[in-house]
Amino acid sequence: MRRDTNGCARTPLRFGYGTNGLADLRLDDALALLADLGYDGVGLTLDHMHLDPLAPDLAARTRRVAHRLDELGLGVTVETGARYVLDPRRKHGPSLLDAGPDDRARRVGLLLRAVRVAADLGAHAVHCFSGVVPAGTDEDTAWKRLAETLTPVLDAAATAGVPLAVEPEPGHLLATLADFHHLRRTLGDPEPLGLTLDLGHCQCLEPLPPADCVRDAAPWLRHVQIEDMRRGVHEHLPLGDGEIDFPPVLAALAATGYQGLTVVELPRHSHAGPHFAARSLPFLRHAAPFVPDPAHGDPSATPEGSRTP
Repeated sequence: MRRDTNGCARTPLRFGYGTNGLADLRLDDALALLADLGYDGVGLTLDHMHLDPLAPDLAARTRRVAHRLDELGLGVTVETGARYVLDPRRKHGPSLLDAGPDDRARRVGLLLRAVRVAADLGAHAVHCFSGVVPAGTDEDTAWKRLAETLTPVLDAAATAGVPLAVEPEPGHLLATLADFHHLRRTLGDPEPLGLTLDLGHCQCLEPLPPADCVRDAAPWLRHVQIEDMRRGVHEHLPLGDGEIDFPPVLAALAATGYQGLTVVELPRHSHAGPHFAARSLPFLRHAAPFVPDPAHGDPSATPEGSRTP
């Protein structure tokens, strides 16, 4: 846990940055950058420019990455949102909802690889999402496909001891927290099934404010993504450029006892990735709550300038 200049604990939250926002850097360079900046971890998107899940010798390459993460003291979560990793012509395709069983199986295969990678890296979760409902497919059929395709992934996650954290994604079948709970009930509330909560998405489309979303989602939180966003507009913005009031959101997150990474997700800002990585961490530390440390005075005040009540 990081401390301020008085030796008091700064925040219980652990901040990371997503490699999908550092796509122009070699993976080793990206990891070194994040460690140098003081991040606690990394959201590692499996993609051709970093850790390619489809290239030969995946296990050996994963071992090298695990060693490097250990050297740098970085935690990790494995993310599976690469745009064209399975199909060079279809963004995020094929999905778990595609009509063709072979196409669905390709996405399942990627997720099974991601679970193995996550286990070998010591990752705290594997992230995934449902996909967009294909044209001509009714929602009942789509939900059935999602439940069927996730079942072997959840079995693998249980065996590996790595939670599967499904993300509600605007425009997808599973778009909201209510949709996550629908899936959870449909599957019988399996223990490995958790939630990726994207705080920007909460601002974008959830009926409750982001801080309330955090509190409601607390029992299922396995991974958190963070960026700024405006109501009704699904556009990932640098922190401070949108409408989110971050101090109460981060205070709510800290109060849940969440132990995983909170990962900045700015995939469309890779052209200036190092700049935004350097800018984001001080913003988050300033917005995050102090935590009392009995050995060092009274740190109960929030950061100067914070909007936290």
